Formats: sequence, structure tokens, C-alpha cells
Amino acid sequence: MPIFSYKALKAGREVVKGEITASNLKDAREVIRKMGLVPTKITEAVESRAKKRKGLGSLSLVEKIDFISTLQILLTSGIPAVESLMFMEQEASSKKIRELSKVIKTQVMGGSTFADVLARYPETFGYIFIGLVKAGEEAGELEKTLGRIRDLLTKQNNTKTKVIGTLMYPAFVICLAFVIILIMLLFVFPTFKSMFEQQEKKLPWITDMMIRAGDFLKEYWYTIPIFLVAFVAFWYIVYNWKPAREVFDKAVLKIPLIQNLIMYSNYSNFMSVLSVSYDAGIPVVDCLHLGVVTITNSLINDRISSAITKVSQGLQVSQALKATKIMPKMLLFMVATGEQTGRLGEMLERSVMFLDRTLDNIIDTMTKMIEPIMLLVIGSIVLVMALALYLPLFQSYMQ
Repeated sequence: MPIFSYKALKAGREVVKGEITASNLKDAREVIRKMGLVPTKITEAVESRAKKRKGLGSLSLVEKIDFISTLQILLTSGIPAVESLMFMEQEASSKKIRELSKVIKTQVMGGSTFADVLARYPETFGYIFIGLVKAGEEAGELEKTLGRIRDLLTKQNNTKTKVIGTLMYPAFVICLAFVIILIMLLFVFPTFKSMFEQQEKKLPWITDMMIRAGDFLKEYWYTIPIFLVAFVAFWYIVYNWKPAREVFDKAVLKIPLIQNLIMYSNYSNFMSVLSVSYDAGIPVVDCLHLGVVTITNSLINDRISSAITKVSQGLQVSQALKATKIMPKMLLFMVATGEQTGRLGEMLERSVMFLDRTLDNIIDTMTKMIEPIMLLVIGSIVLVMALALYLPLFQSYMQ
């Protein structure tokens, strides 16, 4: 992926320079805008430099937390950045972090600032990470900012773990139900087929349907892997094709059990980034740009993005968010109170605590509701299969 050098305006007046990776000039301009900057000049860097920086790849949340935690401890202990990175290059447990530390150390020794080096690898660190580090370095409190980033990433990892944990149980039950149905259709019903055929009475429709389905799958067994591949391909298209993703994101917000989980997990990540970046001294509009990057639902993302445009035109944050008609009233009230009293940073922090408590309650409620629902699903499957097997037997006994 090519590297682009840029000049841009920060906060409408300060000229900043840097480098980013992007697939083309249009994407590079969009990346710079997402960093809260107004690009004035963008040029493609030479290919050899692009090759030199190729291969860092992406970092998982756990790897980012490990990298930041170690670096923050070393810097807080008074060890210079180059020596800290040199230690991590030699002693880090992860090979990826050792290689990453080596690359950053080399470029810092070459005269680049820590934030400028990170800005060259947005695919590795992400725009939030880069924006916060740049603000912390400019304010002379990099160690404190790294601590904020560590806490933010840890919170995001905990939220992600909770959400995945909540959805793992129904996913497992659905897969188990699919396997049970296949076993019944392919192996159990064919065993009883000859016995059922000896009966003179017509088979119940449910038994006849199961036997026909089993015969079809035995003869056309290759439809099973085709179905699984098609299922995976369908969700891949939904996730990566923007029109399909928009339809899915709108539909999923209408599902009672899932709606609040998705909305409040997105709000929690958004407000957490907003709080941390505002506390780091980043202008409000830039904070909003960083926060909206964390929103995965396209409908919520579009609404918040429209609010950012209004804030950049002079509207208060609370009023702009209220105009989206999707933000919780309690959240809007807390943000408005912070703006009116001059304690926006404090109220943003309180709003994050409110969202975290609400999200925990939603997850607990979902967990309690999912268990009986899944039991009902499994029970229904077992009942249908049992009826299909035993109804013909009951018929023969009643003759």
C-alpha cells in the first residue's frame, strides 16, 4: 500500500506534516480528515520507502494493551523512549511487538517523533491511538496519555469480551441444533424407514417430510457443504458490502433483544473515546471525529457523523446529538449540563460510567432471557423429531 506525505491544518490554524498509508489519493484525504485535520497538500512518497515500512500488519486489542502497558511503565520510570523501545525489542514476549518496537525505535532515532512514526501506520495502530498519542506528545504528557489509552483499550476489550460471551451461547446452541437435525435425518430416520413402510396406513405428514428430507440429503450430500459455504459467503457480503451492511444494521436495531446491546455498546465506546480525548486536550470536534471511528453500526455512525458536521458549524454538542434522535435522553442531559456548567470533561466521564452500568444490566438481562429461549428451541426440535418417530408407532398400536 503506497505512503502519502501530507500537510494539513489542525484546528484551522496550525500547520502539521506527516505520512500515512492509503490505497489511493482519495482514501488518503479521507484518512487525514478522520484524524481531525484539514489536508492542504498530499503527495505520494517514493516506492522504496513504502517497501521499507511494509509488513507491520495489524495488532489485536490484547497486543495493543500489552505494547502500551509496557511502554507506559518504562516511560513513567524515567527511561527514555529509545531505551524503552530497545528493551521491548529485546525482551517483549510477542514476536510482533519485538518487531514493532524495532521499527519505531529506528525511526525515532532517525529524528521522527513517536506520534509521527505511529501516523505512518494507521492500519496497525488505528486513528484513535494515533490522535491521542499526538495530543499527549504535544502537551508534554505522553506517559499520562499512554495510561489513558491503556485504560480505554482495556475497557473496549472487556466490553467486546462481554458481548461475545453473551452471543456465544446461542451460537453454540444453533450449531448443536443443526448437527442434531443432520444426524437424525441422515442416520436415524433411514433406520426406521423400512419398519414404517411395512405399515399399511399413510405416514403422518411430519414423518413423511423427515424421511424425504433424509433421502434427499443422502443422495445430494454435497448440498450440505454448499449450504455452509453459501451461508458464510452471505454474511461476508453483508459485512463488507456497504448497501447490504446498511440494510442489516437497520434491521438489527429492530430486534428487541439485540437492539439495546448494539446501541449501548456503540455508545459506550464512542463516549469513552470522547471522554479520554477531551481529557487529553483535543478540541471537541476532533474528539468527535475520533469517537465516531469506534461506532460499527452504519446507521448510528451516519447519525453521529451528521451531528459532528453541525458541531463544526457552531452548534453545541448536546444539541447536535439530540438532533440525531437516537441518543439516550440521560446521556444528552449529562452532556448539556457539562456544557452549561463548564464541566464537560467531568460529565463525559460520568456519562461513560452510566453507559457501562446500563450495558452491564443489558448483558445480564440478555443472558437470563437467552437461556430459557435456547432451552425452548432445543425442546421444540426434540419434540418435532420425537413426534416424527413415534407417531407412526402410535398409529400401529391403535390398529
